Amino acid sequence: MTASDYQRLAREVVDPDVWDFIEGGAESERTLRANLAAFDRFRLRPRVLTDVSTVDTAVSVFGTRYRTPVGVAPTAYHRLVDDEGEVATARGAGAAGALFVVSVFASRTLEDIAGAAGSGLWLHLYWFRRREVMAGLVERAAAAGFGALVLTVDAPRIGRRWRDMRNGFAIGGDVAAVNIDAAVMALTHHSDEGRSAIAEHAAESFDAAVTWADLAWLRQRTSLPIVLKGILTAEDAALAVAHGVDGIIVSNHGGRQLDGAVASLDALPEVVDAAGAAVPVLFDGGVRRGTDALTALALGARMVLLGRPPLWGLAAGGADGVEGLLRTTTEELAHAMALAGRPRLADLDRSVVRARPGDER
Repeated sequence: MTASDYQRLAREVVDPDVWDFIEGGAESERTLRANLAAFDRFRLRPRVLTDVSTVDTAVSVFGTRYRTPVGVAPTAYHRLVDDEGEVATARGAGAAGALFVVSVFASRTLEDIAGAAGSGLWLHLYWFRRREVMAGLVERAAAAGFGALVLTVDAPRIGRRWRDMRNGFAIGGDVAAVNIDAAVMALTHHSDEGRSAIAEHAAESFDAAVTWADLAWLRQRTSLPIVLKGILTAEDAALAVAHGVDGIIVSNHGGRQLDGAVASLDALPEVVDAAGAAVPVLFDGGVRRGTDALTALALGARMVLLGRPPLWGLAAGGADGVEGLLRTTTEELAHAMALAGRPRLADLDRSVVRARPGDER
């Protein structure tokens, strides 16, 4: 009935070290907790005597129409929790009419995922030192019909994720990032006590010297929309628009990067204001129910993306679990829109919410 039900079911079947990899955040996990707590600082302002006999949750982004503004954020290695991995996630997202942003570290090929998709796909990227890796992925994404590229910009280094470090976490078994040459990904499979193989690989492979000027290199190699994920300030939102990006995702990486960073929801209004009408602003970070989605949409997000919850659905029930999780959240959103007297997404604005006294931002 709720996302927490899927979480409980998933916890029963996922290996403990994998569960820590999925659920954990950076260091003491202050930002992870802040993402969840931020929604409690807002209250909804319902309007009455409005015709809500029909509620429409459909939204269009980059020319593709989705039945729901609730999509799937990029998360790596779905085969850690389900044998079909991202293929099952794509089927579930498609059945729900939702966007699926596929991680560069997907454990199924881009082509197999595209073949299973029933709705829009975007490809997520990190900036690798070996630019030919990025160039090859961009070409494959375009050929497979992906609709946009999502570049994570908040990870010049991987956050200090104490759970993974204590577990000596590495990607084991036959799970791998199959869209990238095995030699590039080798360190992800090397377990070492007190170290995270994910962080070791990132230190070797990610380009920490990349700047705004480097976006021109990516633009020259694709006609796909480019979306930056990991924007938390008005300053960076303005720079993103000035450098010609096509979209922004307000995100703190699910609390997995800089511990103590601002909650995504608290950052959302200033980013929306800085971006203006120039580009769509999407959001991720702590959405667990329909009223959370409603709050983020009212504060200016075009879509909200879920990271951990689709993995709970996938672990609990494969493609059907992903579809069920997304449908449940969308149904909760539609219910909340009706009770708030706002039957269309276009009716949502900041008048829908207010901060609790003493919590104004």
